[in-house]
Amino acid sequence: MVGVSDFPPYPSGLRLAGRRVLVVGGGHVAQRRVPQLIAVGADVHVVSPMVTPAIEGLVGSGEIAWHERAFVDSDVDGAWYVIAVTDDRAVNDHVSALCEAQRVFCVRSDDATLGTAWTPAVGREAGITVAVVGNRDPRRSASVRDEIVAGLRDGTIAAPHHRAGTPERRPGVTLVGGGPGDPELISIAGRKALMAADVVVADRLAPRELLGDLPTDVELVDVAKLPRGRSAQQEEINRIIVERALEGKRVVRFKGGDNFVFGRGFEEIIACREAGVPVTVIPGLTSPVSVPGIAGIPVTHRGVTHEFTVVSGHLPPGHPESLVNYDALARMQGTVVVMMGVENAPHIADALVAGGRTASTPVAVVCDGTMPTQRTVLATLGTLAARLVEEDVKPPAIIVIGDVVAVAHPEALSAPLPAALADQG
Repeated sequence: MVGVSDFPPYPSGLRLAGRRVLVVGGGHVAQRRVPQLIAVGADVHVVSPMVTPAIEGLVGSGEIAWHERAFVDSDVDGAWYVIAVTDDRAVNDHVSALCEAQRVFCVRSDDATLGTAWTPAVGREAGITVAVVGNRDPRRSASVRDEIVAGLRDGTIAAPHHRAGTPERRPGVTLVGGGPGDPELISIAGRKALMAADVVVADRLAPRELLGDLPTDVELVDVAKLPRGRSAQQEEINRIIVERALEGKRVVRFKGGDNFVFGRGFEEIIACREAGVPVTVIPGLTSPVSVPGIAGIPVTHRGVTHEFTVVSGHLPPGHPESLVNYDALARMQGTVVVMMGVENAPHIADALVAGGRTASTPVAVVCDGTMPTQRTVLATLGTLAARLVEEDVKPPAIIVIGDVVAVAHPEALSAPLPAALADQG
């Protein structure tokens, strides 16, 4: 004889915005379900004598209602959807029986076969909601969902012409920070904008592997700026992005790191505004923080430094156009992170020592951060010039100066640590 559980579920998209949804139980399963209900606008009521701190935080912010007591039969009244997630099977049995009598769909966490609805693995991308029910196999459902959402994000499922007329395809310019180099470190929003573009205007340090994923009809404009070599003029870059946008195209200005950290991104915004071109910004992981972090070097550490300063080293100390006050920088006790400073690093080290930093101050030079060729060269301010030559350091590289380097590499460098931290050792 065929039982109810032998039939597959009938998929349906519930519109729960403004409608009462009852969650019976306040533990970790409820903690996973409630945010999904909030995201679709449901009027969520949690009934439980106790809840997790995360759920209590949602109560405090006014996003859900908490009835701090045991379940009573009247709780089901007026509910459109019920989730029974207590650790007491008898309570879950009672809740689902009441729901059955009142024709309210009920999900059970302890035994899905006894519920009248199942919670799918849900993902959202580009205005599409993907819900996968894997016949009570949640891991398989989540895996299939992730594959579909990934395809929507990178454009392998929805072709560009299928997206015509969507907000992502409206003419304008989007500044996308690609992160420090590893293509996996670009934001979801950044990748989405990149794959929806008609024109991509890319820098040399933008994650290059992602350019190979672009649809074949996307125009790629190379505006690389080589150190001491060929370099696209910023005025020309501004002209290109504005011109293409005025032609009715969706333009992505694609850079490594973040557009606003020594990236001249705001100059591009000004050019777009002056031309009446809509422009949006999708930030990227900025290299002076993310690259040291990936190399295992914190730019701050409790009891060691209370500040870090990021400076551009493309001009040497004393240059008439330099805006860096190296005397003031030397008097500070925190971490100094130097970008674009490989060529001028010996002069910067000399200036910091002349300003009061000790020659024994630890230094780390992280080369090709996040890339397969990444390596870290250790030195001090006094030995930095020689170490750069010995290790044949070439740009791009991030230079980290300060005691945090010794915290990360105590075996190679020494620096006095605060007593509170020393005692922990």
